[in-house]
Amino acid sequence: MSLQVISFQFNGFQENTYVVIAPSKNCVIIDPGCYEKHEEKELFEFIENEGLKPIALLNTHAHIDHILGNAAVKERYDIPFYLHKNDLATLQAVTNYAAVYGFEGYKTSPDPDFYLEDGSDLILQDISFKVLFTPGHAPGHVVFYNKANGFVINGDVLFNGSFGRIDLPGGDLDTLKTSIFDTMFQLPEETVVYCGHGTETTIEKEKKTNYIHQF
Repeated sequence: MSLQVISFQFNGFQENTYVVIAPSKNCVIIDPGCYEKHEEKELFEFIENEGLKPIALLNTHAHIDHILGNAAVKERYDIPFYLHKNDLATLQAVTNYAAVYGFEGYKTSPDPDFYLEDGSDLILQDISFKVLFTPGHAPGHVVFYNKANGFVINGDVLFNGSFGRIDLPGGDLDTLKTSIFDTMFQLPEETVVYCGHGTETTIEKEKKTNYIHQF
């Protein structure tokens, strides 16, 4: 079954929010970074204009730029929210520093309804992912891999030519390198990598050229 991946770029961090769509019109919202009202409107109008039915909210991790729209999505669609338990503290800390980053109007994210587990098959009706635990950028970071369609929603682990920062709380270079080399680079080389910032890439390209090889 062919899935479609649509991206939106939101907030001052130019974060990529993803909507994964099944032929049935079911969809999953991943890392909603919409903060401004016009950003929420863009996401919601797309979903409604396309006749989509949101069935789950997923976070790769809980840094502020990836969860600004969690509350709005939950409020509008009342769908289950999934996060790895190791990033619960990261999620709950956002309220304490949102204003420092200029997000004075941040609406506090709800806590997860379900926790993600490494290696588990997350089956959401007709959309499914293999959950892979990839800490280093954030302590509870995961990626969502769909083998059948040859893509991974990878948050801030890999970027096109670069990788996630490790200077935030819970970040660690050695841990991130392990996640990249032992998990991400073990995926098929043709796998399309949808990144939390910037353009998509492939596992093959990053294995050959990513800046992580210099560390």
